[in-house]
This record gives sequence, structure tokens and C-alpha cells, in this order.
Amino acid sequence: MDPQMKKGLLDAWVLYILLKEDTYGYKLTQEITGILETSESALYPVLRRLECQGFLETYSAEYSGRLRKYYRITASGITRFNEIKTELKQLKDLIERIIGGDNDG
Repeated sequence: MDPQMKKGLLDAWVLYILLKEDTYGYKLTQEITGILETSESALYPVLRRLECQGFLETYSAEYSGRLRKYYRITASGITRFNEIKTELKQLKDLIERIIGGDNDG
């Protein structure tokens, strides 16, 4: 898949996963790398950017005697995910026209 297309989908996948539950970075990267075939190192900058934009927040919780950094989606993140979902539906319609050979413009 084209790297630019993949980059755009990373935000959507991160927010989608965090809608279901809070999770820690390593688990999140494992889930996403299995879907988009991307490296773990590519995901952490996405997490930092989404946090800086106010779409995610972090907290620490103890697990087996160690502190683990967890990510949680914010209300702004939910709003952003819904915007992305709308954009993806529009893109899906365009792709279906291209694949289906609809030349009506």
C-alpha cells in the first residue's frame, strides 16, 4: 500500500481501537501492525501527534510491578474519528466508482 495512504489510515485505526478500550502502546502497535503492515517505530509518532492535537490522553497504571503508559480517546478524538469515518465513506464511494468503471463524472 502507498505510504501516504497508509499514513492517513493510521489515525483512523488508532482512534477506532481506542473507541473500544483504553490500551497501552505495545498492544496497540501489535494490533495495528497486523492490519496495516507498518513498523512499531512508525506508530509512536502518530500517538504523540494525536495526543498533542488533543485526540488522545495518557495515564499510567501498574502492571506486574511496572508502570505502563495507557492511551485513552478524548471527546475531541471521538469527534475526529467520526469526521474521518465520513471522509472514508466518501473515499469508498469514489473508489467504488473507479473500480466499477463508472465514467459518469
